[in-house]
Amino acid sequence: MGQDLRSPPIPFKPSGPRCIALVGPFQSGKTSLLEAILARTGAIPKAGNVESGTTVGDATAEARAHKMGVGLTAVTTTFMGDDYTFIDCPGSVEFAQDMRAALPAVDAAVVVCEADERKLPQLQLVLRELEDLHIPRFLFLNKIDRAHKRVRETLATLQPASRVPLVLRQIPIWNGDLVAGFVDLALERAFVYREHKASEVVTLDGDDLDREKEARFQMLEKLADHDDALMEQLLDDIAPPADAIFDDLARELREGLICPVLIGSAIRENGVLRLMKALRHEAPGVADTVKRMGLRESKDALAYIFKTSHLQHGGKLSYARILQGHIDDGATVLASSGESGRVSGILSLANGSDKRSHAQAGDTVALGKLDALRTGDTLGTSKSAPDTLHLGEPVSPVLAMALASIDRKDDVKLGQALQRLTEEDPSLSSVIDAQSHGVVLWGQGEMHLRVAMERLRDRFGINVKSHPPAIGYRETIRKSITQRGKHKKQSGGHGQFGDVLLEIGPQSRGEGFVFQEKVVGGAVPRNYMSAVEEGVVDGLARGPLGFPVVDVKVTLTDGSYHSVDSSDQAFRTAARIGVSEALPHCQSVLLEPIHAVEIVCPNEATAKINAILSGRRGQILGFDTREGWAGWDVVRAQLPEAEIGDLIVELRSATAGAGSFTRSFDHMAEVNGRTADQIVAAHRVAA
Repeated sequence: MGQDLRSPPIPFKPSGPRCIALVGPFQSGKTSLLEAILARTGAIPKAGNVESGTTVGDATAEARAHKMGVGLTAVTTTFMGDDYTFIDCPGSVEFAQDMRAALPAVDAAVVVCEADERKLPQLQLVLRELEDLHIPRFLFLNKIDRAHKRVRETLATLQPASRVPLVLRQIPIWNGDLVAGFVDLALERAFVYREHKASEVVTLDGDDLDREKEARFQMLEKLADHDDALMEQLLDDIAPPADAIFDDLARELREGLICPVLIGSAIRENGVLRLMKALRHEAPGVADTVKRMGLRESKDALAYIFKTSHLQHGGKLSYARILQGHIDDGATVLASSGESGRVSGILSLANGSDKRSHAQAGDTVALGKLDALRTGDTLGTSKSAPDTLHLGEPVSPVLAMALASIDRKDDVKLGQALQRLTEEDPSLSSVIDAQSHGVVLWGQGEMHLRVAMERLRDRFGINVKSHPPAIGYRETIRKSITQRGKHKKQSGGHGQFGDVLLEIGPQSRGEGFVFQEKVVGGAVPRNYMSAVEEGVVDGLARGPLGFPVVDVKVTLTDGSYHSVDSSDQAFRTAARIGVSEALPHCQSVLLEPIHAVEIVCPNEATAKINAILSGRRGQILGFDTREGWAGWDVVRAQLPEAEIGDLIVELRSATAGAGSFTRSFDHMAEVNGRTADQIVAAHRVAA
C-alpha cells in the first residue's frame, strides 16, 4: 500500500498552448491518428489517407513514395479553445533521431500501438525513451476495429514493454466479433462508434455493465497503489468521488506512475475526441515541462530547437518550443552553444503556416534564418547563454555507403548538400575516406541512406552513384631481406643519384612501421635521412597484394652519394625502389580489420543472432542479459569488417526492426587460403 500523495490538489487543467508527441512502432497508425485529430478539431475539412498520399503528415516526396514516415511533422490545431501542437514522429528505428530531438520539449506523448506481439520490442524501445525522460504518456490502442482478442489479453501482452502499469481507461463494447463502441471507466458511460462522427452515448446494461464494473474496479485498484485514501474506500466498499478519481488519473499520469490506455480506430476517427479530452484535462503544460527539463526559471524568453530544415528557396527554419516568456520577430537571441542570431520571421505551425509577430510560452513555431543555431540548442533573449540540455550521446551509425557525384561539376555542391542534410538529421554523418579520398555517408540503415540519396537528387539536383565503402585491408611480411635501392639518372646538367642499402623485416602485429638508420662513415649524409624515410613510406603504400604494408621495420645500413648529383628527391626515389623490389620476396600476407561488436536484441532472437554471426566468420565471445531491459540480451563477438557492411539489414530482419549494434576496431588478423585469394583478385579487378 503506497503513500497518500493526493495533496496538494492539482489544477483542473493547465493553461497555455500544449505540445504533444505522437510516437509508436512503425506502421502503428500515428499519421492516421494525426489526420483524425485534425479532422475532428476542424483544422482540415476531411482526414487524408496514407495510401492515397493525401495526409498532412508524411507529406514529403520521400515519405509519399515509401508510404512511411521519414521525418517528423508538427501541426497546430485548436480544441475547445486551447491550442495543441502535435508532433508526428517516424516509427522506424532508422529515423528515430527526429523523435529523440523532439521529445525533451513536449508536455506529453501519445504512444500509438496495436495488438501485435511482433511489434512489442519496438514498443519497448519507444516507451523506454519516454520513461528515461520522465515524459507523461498515454497509450492509444489503435485499430481496435480489427481486434481479434480481448483487450485485457492484449494489455497483458503489452505490459512487459512498460516499466509502469498500463491502466485500462476504456473497454470495448462487442457486437458479436466486432467492436461497436467503448465504455469510459472513469466516466462510467458507454459510447457507440459512428464512422467519422462523434460517438453516441448509450445505456450500459447486461453483460457490458458487469464487465464495466469489473474493469473499473481493476483500474481503481491500480490507482489506489499510490493513494491510501482511495485504497481504504475500496476496502470499505465506499464509492470514491468522481473528482478524486480524475485527480488521481491526472496526478499519477504526470508523475509517471501509470500509463493510461485508451482505445480507438484512427482511420475511422473512433476514440479521437475522448483522447483529446483526456489530453485537455490531464496532460501537463509548459511550466511543468520546464521543470522536468531542469531549466532555470527566467523572466527572459527561453526556447528549445527540436528540428532544423533547409527550404529550397526560403532559407533555414528552426522549429522551436517556446518554454518561457515571448520572442518577437526581429529579436536577437543567444544560444546555449554561444552562437547568436536574429529571428527573421516567425511561422505558425497551423495548417497554412501563417506569419506571426511574436510567440509566447507554450507555442511551437518555426523561427526563420537562425543560421548559426542547431537542433538541440536552447536559445533566449538574455545577455547570458541559457542552460544546455544534456540529450545523451548520439546514436552510432550502423551502415555506410560510399558516394560520388555522377557529374564531376557537382562535387562542390555534393559537399554543401551533405552538410545541410547532416544538419537537418544529426544521425547522418559524412566523412572523407583516408584511403580512397571519396565521400562516405553513414546512417542508421538501408532506408535511411536511400532517403538521403533521394533528397540529394530531388532537393539539391545532385545525382550520385553509390557502392559499399572500401574495407581497410592491409598486408604485412613474414620474411626479412636486405635490398639495395639505387636511382641514377643523367640528362644533361645536374643528374640524379641516390643509393641505399635497406634491411627490411617484420614487426609483431600492431607495432606499426619503424624506420631507423645505422649508417657509419657518412656513406649517406644525415641531411638525406628524412628523404630516405619518406621514400620507404612511399614504397610501403602499396605492397605486392595491392594494399598498404604495415608492421614493418626498415633499417638503413649503408649507401653512397654524389657530391653534385645527390638530392632529397634522388634518395627518396632510391628508397622507394629498394622497398618496392624487396617486398615481393618477403612472403606477403593479407590482413583484415577485426571489430569488437556488441549487439542488443530481444532474447527470443538471440539464437538467430548467433547463427548470423557464425555465418559471417564471427567469433562469438558470449552473451548476457541486457541490464535494465527485461527480455533483452547483449551478444558480444568479434567480426571481420568485411562482414559488418550489411549486418544491420539482417539483424533488423531477425528482430522485427528492433535490434541494433555498436562496433569498434579491435585488431588486424591474417587472412589465408581461398578467402585471401578472392579478396586480392577482387581488389585487382576494382583497381
